[in-house]
Amino acid sequence: MNNEINKIGILTSGGDSPGMNAAIRAVVRASVYHKLGCIGIYRGYEGLIEGDFIELTARSVKNLISRGGTFLKSARSAEFRTAEGRKKAYKHLKKYNIDALVVIGGDGTFRGAAAFSKDFDYPIIGIPGTIDNDINGTDFTIGYDTALNTVVEAIDKIRDTAHSHNRIFLVEVMGRDAGDLALNAGVGAGAEEILIPEENLGRDKIINSLQRSKKAGKSSSIIVVSEGDQIGKNIFKLANYIEDSLEDYEVRVTVLGHIQRGGSPSCFDRVLASRLGVFAIDALIKGEQNVMIGIKNHDVLSVPFSEAIKKDTEIDTELIRVSDIVSL
Repeated sequence: MNNEINKIGILTSGGDSPGMNAAIRAVVRASVYHKLGCIGIYRGYEGLIEGDFIELTARSVKNLISRGGTFLKSARSAEFRTAEGRKKAYKHLKKYNIDALVVIGGDGTFRGAAAFSKDFDYPIIGIPGTIDNDINGTDFTIGYDTALNTVVEAIDKIRDTAHSHNRIFLVEVMGRDAGDLALNAGVGAGAEEILIPEENLGRDKIINSLQRSKKAGKSSSIIVVSEGDQIGKNIFKLANYIEDSLEDYEVRVTVLGHIQRGGSPSCFDRVLASRLGVFAIDALIKGEQNVMIGIKNHDVLSVPFSEAIKKDTEIDTELIRVSDIVSL
């Protein structure tokens, strides 16, 4: 074991996602297993700057595995983006003899961790927690599977009323910069069209698709729209355009919003969070730093922050092809 690390801190930052609590639980209990102290940091980097800390033990995290959200709470911190803010955070870490950090979050969380680690040569390990599944170097992020199942369940219910009233439903799901959630939910729920930021289908293609569906005998349609898609500037303007272009159809809009973030994590997310949490402590013990713990082809591995936060995530083009075929 690396003798320089005797106590670690853990925080959650950015948007919450189901399974963050399970990851915290795994990190804390892995720390206890290796006889390391563990300090919880409330409200992400903001709490780090303010020294809002709590000592965590194996019993502190009991019954957390099934709870959504994050009991350590989360926040975004403008001050941490400044050198002065990061200095304040570092002083609190030294004051409480915290030798390393585990941070759970997404792209913004890892950018902050990379900057802090560079400033002070400080050991930080990241765990990907975001429902968007938009982090490089890992097949899945904690919370994505739960959010995906929540979205599919909601669309299934919306389809019942769409069939009953010959309506077109536009269903907006989260994904400002990435369409992975929309694409997979759309295929899983049998959507007629899926609009994602990575592909600009154009409004005419949507209208043509709906016209073909009508000729094929479909009396209702579900269109899944990622919040980052810009075909109609926003989903309500797109709904107006469709109504103006097609007769005999009522168009309704459902914005699922933060319902996608909540709820008890799925078994997949609980297991993923547990694996990544344990491996995060393993990585620190081995002397690793400035890396994210991800999963590729079922294997857990370390990925440098510089690789994880690149903005070149690719959408699954084969799944787009599948969607085009099965939505006929």
